Amino acid sequence: MSEPSLPELEAERDRLYAQLSMVGDFRRGSVSENWRKCGKPNCACAQPDHPGHGPRFLWTRSTRGRTVGRQLAAGEVDRVRREVARHAEFAAVSEQIAEVNEKICEARAAAGTDAPSVPEGEKGGSGRRSRRRKPPR
Repeated sequence: MSEPSLPELEAERDRLYAQLSMVGDFRRGSVSENWRKCGKPNCACAQPDHPGHGPRFLWTRSTRGRTVGRQLAAGEVDRVRREVARHAEFAAVSEQIAEVNEKICEARAAAGTDAPSVPEGEKGGSGRRSRRRKPPR
């Protein structure tokens, strides 16, 4: 089986971009269901066979190396689960886009074409201006 041509790869990338735009709202993390004992000695949850109070639902995600969580209200659990599932879809499509782009870059290099890496009409400049340095004294 031969490698796809450059136009075929570009068409695949366009298809993936369209698929990515259809993902909708998403969020990172996971939703867990928890049952807890309150610690009151006279409560039913203090009995050995009692599962505890619950269920309580917690949405957790990792941010800057820390795990952050928020308890979810009963009415938002299904929505947050759908959004977390969409993040997995977003990540999978993003990975496919990266793979196709690598193949496009390799195909351009093999063909000796020096096409712009940004779409026509767009500037590629940096998003931040550098500070002016003071001249040495």
